[in-house]
Amino acid sequence: MVSKPTVVTKAPASGKAAHRAQHGRAVIDPAATPDEVRNVALIGHSGVGKTTLVEHLLAYASAINRPGSVVEGTTVSDGDPVEVSQQRSVYLSACTLTWKGTVVNLLDTPGFGDFVGELRAGLRAADAALFVVSAADPIDETTLALWEECAALEIPRAVVVNRLDMPRADLAGTIAALRDAFGASSGNAVVQLAEPVDGNVALTGLLEDAEGSSAAARGALIEAIIAESEDETLLENYLAGAELDHTVLLADLHTAVGRGSLHPVLPASAGTDLGLAELLDLIVDGLPSPVERPLPRVWTPVGGPGPEIACDPTGPLVAEVVRTWADPYVGRVSLVRIFSGTLNSDTPLHVTGRGWQEWGHRDHDADEKSASLLSTCQTPIDSVVAGNLCLVTRLAGAETGDTLCEQAQALVVLPWELPSPLLPIAVTAATRNDENHLAEALSRLAVADPTVHVERNAATGQLVLWCLGEAHADVVLSQLRSGGTEVNVEPVRVALQATFSGSADGHGRHVKQSGGHGQYAVCSITVEPLPRGSDVEFVDRVVGGAIPRQFIPSVEKGVRHQLAHGLIDGVPIVDVRVTLTDGKAHSVDSSDAAFQVAGALAVKDAAATAGLQVLEPIEEVDILVSDNHIGAVLSDLSGRRGKVTGTDQVQADRPVPHSLIHAEVPAIELVRYAPVLRSLTGGAGSFTRSYLRHDPAPASVADALLAS
Repeated sequence: MVSKPTVVTKAPASGKAAHRAQHGRAVIDPAATPDEVRNVALIGHSGVGKTTLVEHLLAYASAINRPGSVVEGTTVSDGDPVEVSQQRSVYLSACTLTWKGTVVNLLDTPGFGDFVGELRAGLRAADAALFVVSAADPIDETTLALWEECAALEIPRAVVVNRLDMPRADLAGTIAALRDAFGASSGNAVVQLAEPVDGNVALTGLLEDAEGSSAAARGALIEAIIAESEDETLLENYLAGAELDHTVLLADLHTAVGRGSLHPVLPASAGTDLGLAELLDLIVDGLPSPVERPLPRVWTPVGGPGPEIACDPTGPLVAEVVRTWADPYVGRVSLVRIFSGTLNSDTPLHVTGRGWQEWGHRDHDADEKSASLLSTCQTPIDSVVAGNLCLVTRLAGAETGDTLCEQAQALVVLPWELPSPLLPIAVTAATRNDENHLAEALSRLAVADPTVHVERNAATGQLVLWCLGEAHADVVLSQLRSGGTEVNVEPVRVALQATFSGSADGHGRHVKQSGGHGQYAVCSITVEPLPRGSDVEFVDRVVGGAIPRQFIPSVEKGVRHQLAHGLIDGVPIVDVRVTLTDGKAHSVDSSDAAFQVAGALAVKDAAATAGLQVLEPIEEVDILVSDNHIGAVLSDLSGRRGKVTGTDQVQADRPVPHSLIHAEVPAIELVRYAPVLRSLTGGAGSFTRSYLRHDPAPASVADALLAS
């Protein structure tokens, strides 16, 4: 295992203009064969310059006239009002260029933790990741978490050290930090080739400052490649001082990167075009094509195993929707990755949806009419082969995560794992008109963003949008409002319960006489609290026929109705045993309704004697956090009335050890916990939560909960 990352800087001696003329072109070829395609996701912390890097790569390859300019009616950063308000990328975007005859699809992913769903969608569509770090900023825990996200999916990675033109840029320090962060566990090598980059002395000088000398850097690169090569003669020839075939070295580099044992690192500066040619060369020559990557498993709609598929244009059609959005001119647009077969504009499609039911996304199988195909530059195309990406319009039923296949052979790809939305936002329609449109707006939102969970809380009656964090919640609300539906945000309420503080007797008397048949029912009960989780028991102890048998169920119905509706602001009463002990009836005036009322009155009377205790929900929480932040997290849990039940050491192979904290925390203390944990851990902490039980709330807390 090699202990250092690899900086690859390779370019012909000709000038930049000649290099661009030779390798770049503006024409996008969506019909390229799979081995002529590279699907690359740009990954990195928010603010490291991923979008700027994409724009400059497009401009350098002549796909656009200048960074930020229009590409067939679109731009990379298209001025979306939500992204403008957030001042960061929040959506997955795709664009295409060609370099040395190879189609390069660049997937720009958000770097902020609230949008990890978009990140995972981008990784699903990609065959490799270009990990972007800033030479002017440290390698923080968010960057480490993003690296682990890629490593968990076994995505081949190359690293770009960007923003070398910044005043605080420190290439040598960044390379050392990369070694410390990723080298020991990932087997990386950071070195450089000795040739000048388009005669750019500045870049050569930076690399020599970082690595000591060009000769040493080139030697380290060759040794790293040889260490991963299966050709044993390479080492013998190298030790003998023989000149090694550059083509063989490049092929071995490509192989090592593809299997994840080598992660090349290349310095660049998007703002000055420094290293862009070398970066494009690295993407084409060093990163794997779709043919070299494993494909997701395919199933039949009924759940049985489907056929083995390959990245073959002649195979069965299997494609997946990785992102969905609404365009004001063409309607619903889907970004699609074709895994197998060829997607033609005149082929009727079948849309299959499976998975994510826990977030309210339905399963469905539906035939669709032939769709319209667009390149990622939104130019009409007739077909797209396996391994490539495209945009598909006129799919009425397709949602993010759905599979597109032929109607004659319905297949389904199980979608990628979604992050759990753990920040609840309670909303109400601002006006009656908004209320009429709210359901439709939420449906559109769920289609586009499967990380949003829409819930109507049965206990509180609130409409709750579960989001990934505050920034994600802002985006969700902005999407609703930009779609013409105004909503108001209100405090989230938790599902309270109540129980009797002690045993008590209750007497219910409902007697009325107003001409004709009256109302007559009398009953006596004893109420006693039960252990948590026992719910409600009703026991009949009436003797001697004091209450006729046909009215016993009426008393029980009245008792249970009153307990369910509660005596404190509608909070239900649970965990009690109600024993019916005595009563009276009238041969004419007694009735089912009268004994229901008497049973309810008896409950109220007993509660007035015993008093009620408010119960709040307690959740079981598991928090994954680096040991650097465990003290802050434990201190915060204590302030949230949390009870730590244990800690486990996990992921010891990470550069920073992690622990899994097990705790029991009141649900009301977790309402805003997602952004708090992100703040405490530098964006790298995560947690899960699940309902455990209801416990008595302290008096001061109970008063505050009831007042909310």
